[in-house]
Amino acid sequence: AHPPAMSRRVVRQSKFRHVFGQPVKADQMYEDIRVSKVTWDSSFCAVNPKFLAIIVESGGGGAFMVLPLAKTGRVDKNHPLVTGHTAPVLDIDWCPHNDNVIASASEDTTVMVRGRTPGGRGLVVVTLEGHSKRVGIICWHPTARNVLLSAGKGALGHRPWGQGGSGGDESRPRSVLWLMCVTNWGRGLGATTHILPPTSVPAPQNNFEEPIALQEMDTSNGVLLPFYDPDSSIVYLCGKGDSSIRYFEITDEAPYVHYLNTYSSKEPQRGMGFMPKRGLDVSKCEIARFFKLHERKCEPIVMTVPRKSDLFQDDLYPDTPGPEPALEADEWLSGKDAEPILISLRDGYVPVKNRELKVVKKNILDNKPPPGPRRSHSTCDSDFSQPALEEVLEEIRALKEMVQAQEKRISDLENKLCQFTNGTD
Repeated sequence: AHPPAMSRRVVRQSKFRHVFGQPVKADQMYEDIRVSKVTWDSSFCAVNPKFLAIIVESGGGGAFMVLPLAKTGRVDKNHPLVTGHTAPVLDIDWCPHNDNVIASASEDTTVMVRGRTPGGRGLVVVTLEGHSKRVGIICWHPTARNVLLSAGKGALGHRPWGQGGSGGDESRPRSVLWLMCVTNWGRGLGATTHILPPTSVPAPQNNFEEPIALQEMDTSNGVLLPFYDPDSSIVYLCGKGDSSIRYFEITDEAPYVHYLNTYSSKEPQRGMGFMPKRGLDVSKCEIARFFKLHERKCEPIVMTVPRKSDLFQDDLYPDTPGPEPALEADEWLSGKDAEPILISLRDGYVPVKNRELKVVKKNILDNKPPPGPRRSHSTCDSDFSQPALEEVLEEIRALKEMVQAQEKRISDLENKLCQFTNGTD
């Protein structure tokens, strides 16, 4: 007879096992924001590489605030709000294909889409009607241009900047990620997360009739806000009213869902924003960034994979969806489908202040080139030739003069941008 095999615990290997979360320093938070107290289960926050939007308290109708991402610190009490809805705003979402376009859903049964015209000279406001009751959830299509999903009590639809259709009645809303994860809340039952199969899972598992995994969560009665990163296959679950972020890795083989860790803090979250991958700092191995809403402030939380090397980490940053849509709205409505158009993050993250400066600099150079040969903005261009020292020094002097001359203009343009975004001229 063979001796009994010794039992041992097998540790699953994963490059994301040691992902950890860390809040930013106090001077990098957004202070003095009156976050909405409306009882609703959306995230109340939307963010992209340029702007941060937060649903706030407002008298005489619903409103939200838009801040340039670099404007950290205390928010001016006279900072303009985005208004127009006649009842509380319940959800907001930035367009993934245009960082200057945002949609808002309201208890007044409408959806409003706001965006700047080409050149930034005006503001376009489109009001979408069709719901008979409050509109609680909105979500842009990730690959088709101008396709917006809206959901309300008893209605769900997706049209180019529109809504309609019919659906089931829900006593509590469910947060939906395109083709991935649904969180549900049952009265007295706690929160449940249903992981639906991604398209890479082979048949017969590749269907939406039954979840491939069911994860019971020990959390408060608040809804779970799910955020999914397809590049790392990590699902982050943020309990609204809770003070933690739980994250799981999703794989193609059973048991499919693997618990990684939990980020915990002392203060409960009233909402949460999730930065698109193209807005992360790849030089610090940042794989996710959350924007946690408190009662009076917004606190960014950075999720990082610890690495010792200063080189670009190819395994952490595969090519990721960029801002270019893969389909037009009419193509998607006709039944076509397409994978997202991917971009590389190898050139590294450009801080917001430098990114805005780069845009202004480019426009200026179009009309007034600096002395000496023009240079690429990329710091990773292997074909960059070494000019004479005098040329480098001359170009640096010219660029410094341009920076100094444009500092005030940049500030003025940022203020005008906020006015345009908030509906003022």
